[in-house]
Amino acid sequence: MPGHSPPQLPDFGRMSTLHALDVLAQSGWLLDQLAEGRFTSFFHPIVHASDTSRVFAHEALLRGVERDGSLVAPQPILSLAREAGLLNEVDSAACRSAIREAARHGPEMCVFINFSPAAIEDPAANLAGTVEAIEEAGLPRDRVVFEVVEADRFGNAPLLDEVLRGYRRAGFRVALDDLGAGWSTLNLVHRLRPDFIKLDRELIHGVHQDPVKGLIASHLLEIGRGMGIATIVEGIEVPEELAWVREHDADFVQGFLLGRPQPVARG
Repeated sequence: MPGHSPPQLPDFGRMSTLHALDVLAQSGWLLDQLAEGRFTSFFHPIVHASDTSRVFAHEALLRGVERDGSLVAPQPILSLAREAGLLNEVDSAACRSAIREAARHGPEMCVFINFSPAAIEDPAANLAGTVEAIEEAGLPRDRVVFEVVEADRFGNAPLLDEVLRGYRRAGFRVALDDLGAGWSTLNLVHRLRPDFIKLDRELIHGVHQDPVKGLIASHLLEIGRGMGIATIVEGIEVPEELAWVREHDADFVQGFLLGRPQPVARG
């Protein structure tokens, strides 16, 4: 802009400091949320592709709860948790909330619970705490699926293998989220052999009118079938996407066309 000189090196230092101060101030809010247990879960239905009136499971989605009862979306909570070094605590709180709220549905409900590998500092302690919470809630272990998010950004593959083996030995199933076109995600499918794979919503958006997306998505569905892995297609928003997915034999579907995330009905 006229009259303004470009930022100099010291300016970047000041900006970094201001950002750190902002994160520090906001982390106080997040610590209050954790201390007061002000988290809840909404549940997004996963339905059979062949008959969308049949609900297969629900995915638990984190929400923060302000003191006035208003809700906070998960993205800002998780972004702040990463920057403030509180991802492990928030991930644990989200898991406990999902278990608690899922139990209100009843033991027949199958629930997908997200977890980030980057949040796991002690796999044994993490698993023990999870098992304890599930046992206390009365949820059958075979009705709980742990959904790995952002696995392709996690650099410690042996640790992820260890964590998922532990969950499986304990009687849980696992899902790999956001499967897209990248080699890294395909390599993860080969390494981890999950029970479910979920195709990324960005890949599915407009898949019925994009030949390249269609080619990639159809191959991923074929890989799932060939490996005996159940496939879930996310982000279904229009009937044409649902028709395409059915034509290509996906097992389950999820998206706003089929239902929006909702809290557990009280009473």
